[in-house]
Amino acid sequence: MSPDSRSVPTLVLTGAHPRLINQDLAPTAPEGRRWGAFSLLAMWMSDVHSVGGYTFAASLFFLGLTGWQVLIAMLAGIMAVYGLMNLIGRPSQRYGIPYPVVARIAFGVMGANLAAVVRGVVGIVWYGVQTYFASRAVEVLVVTLLPSAASLDHDSIVGLSTLGWLSFLFMWLFQLVIFLAGMDRIRRFIDFCGPVVYLVMLALAGWILWHTGLSSLSMQLSPPPATAWATIGTMANAAMLIVAYFAALLLNFGDFARFATDGRAMRRGNLLGLPVNFLVFSLITVIVTAGTRQVFGSAIMDPVQIVARIGNPVVAVIGSLTFIVATMGINIVANFVSPAYDIANLYPERIDFRRGGVITSILSVLACPWLFVASPQAITLFVSIFGAVLGPMFGIIIADYYLVRRQQVPVADLYTLDPSGAFHYDGGWNRRAVVALALSGLLSIGLSLLGAWRLVPDCGAWGWLIGATAGAALYRGLAAGAVMPGTVRTGTATSGSPGRA
Repeated sequence: MSPDSRSVPTLVLTGAHPRLINQDLAPTAPEGRRWGAFSLLAMWMSDVHSVGGYTFAASLFFLGLTGWQVLIAMLAGIMAVYGLMNLIGRPSQRYGIPYPVVARIAFGVMGANLAAVVRGVVGIVWYGVQTYFASRAVEVLVVTLLPSAASLDHDSIVGLSTLGWLSFLFMWLFQLVIFLAGMDRIRRFIDFCGPVVYLVMLALAGWILWHTGLSSLSMQLSPPPATAWATIGTMANAAMLIVAYFAALLLNFGDFARFATDGRAMRRGNLLGLPVNFLVFSLITVIVTAGTRQVFGSAIMDPVQIVARIGNPVVAVIGSLTFIVATMGINIVANFVSPAYDIANLYPERIDFRRGGVITSILSVLACPWLFVASPQAITLFVSIFGAVLGPMFGIIIADYYLVRRQQVPVADLYTLDPSGAFHYDGGWNRRAVVALALSGLLSIGLSLLGAWRLVPDCGAWGWLIGATAGAALYRGLAAGAVMPGTVRTGTATSGSPGRA
């Protein structure tokens, strides 16, 4: 155990280069793998049980499909996500390494910084955006409890009012405190976040059914498609929307899978947290949304607005607090932990996981997310350029690990700059992976931009799949016939703090 009690026990790798290792990037020791199936289930609850997750799940029932058609599409999409998560989580769980280190397998010990920076930029921006959205709920809550605070909402300081800044900084600081407590405290926090939202959602569904009876169990909320082929196409799009919703975590999951007790716990936690949890939460969501049409006269897809319109201040406060906590849960899981690892990977000698988190927090403020979300063009451009390469990176990493490496990784070579190391390639860069990423990334970005400008049919939710498939195919083709270095280096690994060269 490290002298810092908040640190997770890691393996000591003799001969590891200090530019590639620190306490947080080293392989997790067996005694540090404390995430069982429930912790992974709670992690997925935190990801799904948010205002955004609620709105997304409800929106699937407005596609014009019957209830059973939506459920089939949901099952197909979430089972695809389940399989993909198990694939990307396998190397991290097996070797106890986070995403930036896994990326070294395909991109090289230095080239992995490119993959880390791209993912880190996406995470930092979305972390700031989610923090801003949560701060808006805090703002509403403050005005509800203290009406005189509304007077602080009429000025503007760099795009935010005084109340807006106070609410944003409160959320920013609260999340940072939780993060700085370490991964074990994060695990405990998300163990709380996911289940508590279920309690509020079940209570809300019970309140709706008490007012509407079983009539709110209807699961078709809009007119059906005109033809059978249109129905099939809509179902396929619904399935791909689910895959796209989880696209960011299809890279981030390894940062959590490294702490799983074993492969069985990872697969079981994913099964309970993805297919089972997602379908149950979606059913509760549609019951509540359908019921709001009868209770309030229109379908309301924001749960915070629902609890506010119930008319009970206590219910409004409890509901708002619950969904603020839920948003914090998804923000930490999806957008905070991963950039912290990515930044630490750039300079392990000076930046550890916690310092990476502090840098992430500061950069998220400098990104001025409130100005960013106010510009649809900025969001479109950002998603097109950065988000479009996440799929290709996933495809390249999966193709390399399963098709090229055949799941055989000399772990010590992930932490050495020795030219004979398996992942040194050309000066630490695997040019095949970089070329595959550039070509497939250009394809993804091009399709996304051209679709947004209506020059070609919008590929929408299919963009991630196109990019991932192209990345995997290009990399596999470039690697075909090539001799990939893979000599297992000598060296010992023991529990404790990582060794230094």
